[in-house]
Amino acid sequence: MTKRQSRMMLVAILVAGVSLAGYFGLKAFSENLLYYFSPTDVTEGKAPEGKSFRLGGLVSMNSVKRDGIKVTFDVTDNANSFTIKYEGILPDLFREGQGIITTGSLVDGIFIATEVLAKHDENYMPPEVAASLKKSAEK
Repeated sequence: MTKRQSRMMLVAILVAGVSLAGYFGLKAFSENLLYYFSPTDVTEGKAPEGKSFRLGGLVSMNSVKRDGIKVTFDVTDNANSFTIKYEGILPDLFREGQGIITTGSLVDGIFIATEVLAKHDENYMPPEVAASLKKSAEK
């Protein structure tokens, strides 16, 4: 091979390597995205079954049922409600009527939460929850 051919081969291998690294980076990024869905979206079937996503809204009044560290509660966007099961310690600010966001997945039509996030003061509501509540109020 001439010097020029060997340089071209090196450039081609370099371009292929960078392309492959970019492909794997984008694939890993897209697999780790957590999309937000409201209870209405979940009841309409827009949420993926078996994949992790976020579900948020207001904790429904008189819906919290505790059994040790196992907790079942309903989340509403004032249009629809969805039941969530969580096993673990809830945040101190978790209470009925407050905005929360949970991370988890649908398993046989039940949302199994792996994380529960509660608002941190009286003036704050997660933007996703506020948007879904506003959207459901407009309907």
